Amino acid sequence: MELSQFLFYVVAGAGVGLAMGCTGIGGGSLMTPILLAVGIPPQVAVGTDLLYASVTKVSGLISHQRRGNIDWRVMGLMSLGSVPAAFLTVIALDRFFTDSQGYASLLTDVLGVMLIITAVILILRGPLVRLALRHDAWVSRRAPTLTVLSGILLGICVTLSSVGAGVFGTAVLMLLYARFAPRKIVGTDIAHAVPLTFVAGTGHLFLGNIDFALLAALLVGSIPAIHFGAVLAQRMPEALLRWILTLLLLGLGLRYALL
Repeated sequence: MELSQFLFYVVAGAGVGLAMGCTGIGGGSLMTPILLAVGIPPQVAVGTDLLYASVTKVSGLISHQRRGNIDWRVMGLMSLGSVPAAFLTVIALDRFFTDSQGYASLLTDVLGVMLIITAVILILRGPLVRLALRHDAWVSRRAPTLTVLSGILLGICVTLSSVGAGVFGTAVLMLLYARFAPRKIVGTDIAHAVPLTFVAGTGHLFLGNIDFALLAALLVGSIPAIHFGAVLAQRMPEALLRWILTLLLLGLGLRYALL
């Protein structure tokens, strides 16, 4: 990788890290489309972004654990579904396709769908929470089973697209555990995302889909930018930023889903 390319990816990582720090949105939903736009093969973009996500979310896990914002039981139930599903998805890619080019279009199709779902969830966040509260008793009785099943779906989708561990996982927790404080939903979701993205990313590593120079450049840019974004978030109109990102994700999702 040339120095100019490395510096470009450092800047890209910083931009996505800044968005993550300011709004909590970013990661796969922004990084993977950026990598695809500059010509990175879909399988390399998804695989590298998964390992990138697992590293960047570790600091968030530590921070939320110190503040008591993680429900480890719920995290364990979701991981019970997602981690094996991620592992089996990687095996399926290896067994049913002769090479990575064979499933490249599948990854972009799933990416498009997941970006659209992410945008819709962001738009409907308020109504979804109100719906969950109205049916809280029914949902609570079935929450453990639904959590594992949701984890299975997340494991498959995240492994194929690198998108969903954040916003989609948060939406699942909002619906199934509507009485949780927002900080506990966020903390539990981040804790769940770490093993999921690590297992999925490691699977892509064995498939040969990781570019380590690219990964290093993204981390160099994003890790300090995430913390800087968290500071800026106190002074910026977060609602406006969320709407801008939502429209961007919707547009990108339609593009990849309809290609």
